[in-house]
Amino acid sequence: MATGTSGAPRILALAGSLRAGSFNKTLLRVAAGIAGELGAEVDWLELRELNLPLYDADEEAASGLPEGAQRLQARIRAAEGLLLACPEYNHSIPGVFKNAIDWASRGAGNPFPNKAAALLGASTGAAGALRALMQMRLVLAGRGVWIVPAQATLPNAASAFDESGALKDASARKQVTAAVQQLLQQVQRLRALPA
Repeated sequence: MATGTSGAPRILALAGSLRAGSFNKTLLRVAAGIAGELGAEVDWLELRELNLPLYDADEEAASGLPEGAQRLQARIRAAEGLLLACPEYNHSIPGVFKNAIDWASRGAGNPFPNKAAALLGASTGAAGALRALMQMRLVLAGRGVWIVPAQATLPNAASAFDESGALKDASARKQVTAAVQQLLQQVQRLRALPA
């Protein structure tokens, strides 16, 4: 299992949105900052940089995994924990995020089993991406990921952050902190398992 310098937990931060001004990316930056404060090394990955095509089994059979999928697999493999922020599009996981998970899970190098994960979700509605997070739990658990119970759901995200990107509400920050703390605790538990 990969560890950071001085044994620090290595966490991959990934948001399931391509939009530059994404509320989920802003929420993820808050969580990544908390993880750093708690001693983790955070590897930030932009989904857009992977330039993934739509998953196509014929394309995979003909050409193997695209370069972006290989890079995503390598970044997941190098991490001990996943900090994932999932928007909610039409009550579900954004297609671009599910597509990335589908590509990353393919081939002989499936990197997901025995990774720890914490889920975050922000939306402009009242549910705070809760429905998408429920579906993400199913998808990731099916890939062998250990998902911590705590999660952060941020409703009314358009007014939830100040100009610096900090959460205005202390209870929302507390929710994010709990998810990050559980993630780091789960990483420690997984480290203790026999190889």
